[in-house]
Amino acid sequence: MTATPIPRTLHMSILGVRDMSVIYEPPQNRRPVQTYVLEYDTEVIKEAITKELERSGQVFYLYNIVENISKKALDISELVPEAKVEFAHGKMTGRELEDIMERFVNKEINVLVCTTILESGIDIPNANTIIVENADRLGLAQLYQIRGRVGRSDKQAYAYVTYKRDKLLSEVADKRLKAIREFTEFGSGFKIAMRDLEIRGAGSLLGEIQHGHMEQVGYDTYCNLLDQVVKEMQGIEVEEEQEIQIDINISSYIPDSYIDNSSQKIEVYQNIALCRTEEDIQNVIDEIIDRYGVMPKELENLIEVSRIKELCRLAGVIKIAEKKNMLTNSNNLVFYYDKNKYNPEIVDKLIKKYGYDIKFSAGIEPYVTLKVGNIKDEELIEKIKEFLSL
Repeated sequence: MTATPIPRTLHMSILGVRDMSVIYEPPQNRRPVQTYVLEYDTEVIKEAITKELERSGQVFYLYNIVENISKKALDISELVPEAKVEFAHGKMTGRELEDIMERFVNKEINVLVCTTILESGIDIPNANTIIVENADRLGLAQLYQIRGRVGRSDKQAYAYVTYKRDKLLSEVADKRLKAIREFTEFGSGFKIAMRDLEIRGAGSLLGEIQHGHMEQVGYDTYCNLLDQVVKEMQGIEVEEEQEIQIDINISSYIPDSYIDNSSQKIEVYQNIALCRTEEDIQNVIDEIIDRYGVMPKELENLIEVSRIKELCRLAGVIKIAEKKNMLTNSNNLVFYYDKNKYNPEIVDKLIKKYGYDIKFSAGIEPYVTLKVGNIKDEELIEKIKEFLSL
């Protein structure tokens, strides 16, 4: 794997098309770069530069507009008068760039305002603060690579990733900035690449183009189909995942008052549907709250349904239905089992727990009926989770 995350190559490795090795061990005496993602604030920038200069360090200032870069260097000089500022960009001649970098290495310059040419493997151990302006215009792999230009010694390094004040970020830009803020520890390259894969998609993995069949069937279906084919070629038996149905009378959806954008709403529904572990569910909850605020009750119920589906998989249950008993005017829950996973030993546990409130049918399609009465949504959910956990 290269230093820069490459989603398509990474995904081929994850699916088993290519081999992959992951190295987590950092170089000796290195420290993770402390990363701040924030709106652009001249006072914060001034303090960051001053703090670095006070410990005899140097600063990279990334400003990716060649036409205005000389003015930006002048602005930095006026903001921090004690700084020795110079600028560099890709339209300069090789000799000019070499002269500037030589002076920077020799500490004749202590603040270098530059474009993304900074990505190109620069290794200056004394430069341990980097400020990125208009970071929302950069890719996630770029931001990760740029942040890697500092923290190349045993000193604590700092990265200030900024965007224009009061600017409404696009959804993709917002995800990129959250990822660069979240993944700061050593070994983050793999996680960054995974997040970049989620944001950008993997493209047509076995071809030269970046669309193709995936565009017709959807990303998740395409990945599942490809995964099945790879496993079949490797001689691994592919077990088809049983679709679990939950038919209970609770309000479980995303209200328009909480997320009004239809594409964002679909994305959240997809993320919830893809959850397979409690860790997956917690990650989705954290992301939802971070982006949209405190969840409404209906969405909390939807998350609980996802938890119930995972418990169903573990218990061998393929369907849960809520039915009303017309004679007693009370509700029953019916748990339908996969006939290949139904374990008769569960009967004793259920009788001990529920007594006469439980009934069994061990036919071709085994199911269990549990009397629950007329209870609230929260109690119903807890009743189901309690049953499936036995």
